[in-house]
Amino acid sequence: MRAARLISLVLLLQARGSMTAAELAAELEVSERTVHRDVEALSAAGVPVYADRGRHGGFRLLDGYRTRLTGLSRAEAEALFLAGLPGPVADMGLGEAVSAAELKVVAALPAALRDAPARAAQRFHLDASGWHTAPPPPAPLPELARAVWDDAVVELRYRRPSGEEVERTADPYGLVLKNATWYLVAAVGGQLRTYRADRVAAVRATGAVFERDAAFDLAAYWAGHADAFLRAMFRERVELRLSPAGLRVLRHAVDGYAARCAAEAAGEPDADGWVRTTLPVESADIAFHELLRLGPEAEVLAPAALRARLAEAGARLAALYR
Repeated sequence: MRAARLISLVLLLQARGSMTAAELAAELEVSERTVHRDVEALSAAGVPVYADRGRHGGFRLLDGYRTRLTGLSRAEAEALFLAGLPGPVADMGLGEAVSAAELKVVAALPAALRDAPARAAQRFHLDASGWHTAPPPPAPLPELARAVWDDAVVELRYRRPSGEEVERTADPYGLVLKNATWYLVAAVGGQLRTYRADRVAAVRATGAVFERDAAFDLAAYWAGHADAFLRAMFRERVELRLSPAGLRVLRHAVDGYAARCAAEAAGEPDADGWVRTTLPVESADIAFHELLRLGPEAEVLAPAALRARLAEAGARLAALYR
């Protein structure tokens, strides 16, 4: 455990140049006293780590010092080759660069671990596409990826869902792959927006670069955007009762987000085990088809029009099987 922490400490200093004891303690999830003990142990072992004194001081490695990847365990070495998705990487035009990087990592590994990439490839394959027909990667994706890497201002010709094409000057902050669909996160007019990459008809680099907001967090932005998108999409509500079986299989009948909301809103079971809850839905028409799947394990209480429609469908079904 301590050996792994010492290696992590050296790699952090190697990557960041200088770090305070407090910063190292936060990264390694230990106390500052433990950091000081670890630094002393590294110095005693011959690792050239020293402390800068003063207000902006911290620990750093001697200039030019580099460690090879000899501290990796087998599990860590094998996990390195599962960190990326080969399909999406190739879609962005980065396949050759990743292959070259992997070769360099393999060359830096000790001989006993050089079979790590082959072992990982034999045992695991990561497929980010859906089960149904996977859409081809958007044609402009490599250009968008280059612009993201280079902080390059681009002019986009974007096709709206209506088919209308508009032009936008954008600062491309990042790309996100969600359920086999690529999305571009870009600042337009100073505001962050999200665009489907397959609706980008053309990309042209302007030759200018933008100053990226250092505080921007792509993962956090996407989480907030996805939550807002779901809330906007599931804007209607259905009040219903669910049997124990209905509550269990609800996630198979409706969207996962809607099922989670309904489970969280469920009240205490009544004497028969049924619960009342609120289900967010896209529309009454979609809810009708989804809730039919639950059959007699769900009872719609409101809206009245949906309840009447399901009652009529139930009567027709009973007549069909009479």
